[in-house]
Amino acid sequence: MRFAIIGAGGVGGYYGGILARAGHDVRVLARGEHLRAVAADGLRIETPDETFDTAVTAAADREALGAVDVAIVAVKAFALDEVAPILVDLARAGSVVLPLLNGVDAGERLAAAGVPPGRLLTGLTYISARRVAPGHIRRASPFHRVLVDAQAPVGAARVRDVVQAFAGAGCEAAAAEDIQLELWRKFIFIAALAAACGLARATIGGVRDARLGADLLDRAVAEVAAVARARGVGLPADEEQRVRAHIDRLPAAMEPSFLVDVRAGGPNELDALSGAVSRFGRAAGVATPVHDTAVAALSAV
Repeated sequence: MRFAIIGAGGVGGYYGGILARAGHDVRVLARGEHLRAVAADGLRIETPDETFDTAVTAAADREALGAVDVAIVAVKAFALDEVAPILVDLARAGSVVLPLLNGVDAGERLAAAGVPPGRLLTGLTYISARRVAPGHIRRASPFHRVLVDAQAPVGAARVRDVVQAFAGAGCEAAAAEDIQLELWRKFIFIAALAAACGLARATIGGVRDARLGADLLDRAVAEVAAVARARGVGLPADEEQRVRAHIDRLPAAMEPSFLVDVRAGGPNELDALSGAVSRFGRAAGVATPVHDTAVAALSAV
């Protein structure tokens, strides 16, 4: 298959690299030093088990991407509007658009931007990966999992082809019968973690060990779950306990990518995380004081 990677940082670069190694035609949209490194030497992919180099096509613009079967969108949520025109053009030319972003509304945003619903394949990924140098991607997590919408209007055959491509590249991949449930299950975890660690400017271990830190995490998780249920998402009754158990198992030194972005002082995904919880909560009549506080405190300048 022919893949375009829109957002070739940690997530996009990693999946582009393993898909290329598996024999797929991968075109990577990049710029600056990253573009030059990829054009000269391809992608270097580092995992907990191995390091390998793989050849991909480096593209500086939409025209250089050409015609592709699937466009994987892996930009940060705040950059989605910037790349939306490229995705609309690719979709209208026949590409399936697969967003693997944090948050729960990327599909809605892409549809509003003009991506035809019949070309949209909602998805999500579980992975910890980052770009450590131009052309060099490091996956830190032992897991790399992709879920896509089994009911997507792109059709069962295309969904199967996408799942098989990811699975054939070596990662865990599956079609989910209820993709909204899966999106929200991930969202509860990442939004609560981002809010707590962002407010504290601390690692997850620091938050867990802080006085009332456990209460902060409990409330951050519970607020997102309450919003999800108010929006009709069929969460299991024990979802909050499951998420909290997951958080408690995280290494103490773990920092969510949101905290890394906050400390760097550049753009971050506040609007797609606590901002979304707050907006959805207000619309549904659900109180979200922890996430409201995160929005106010972390957007102050």
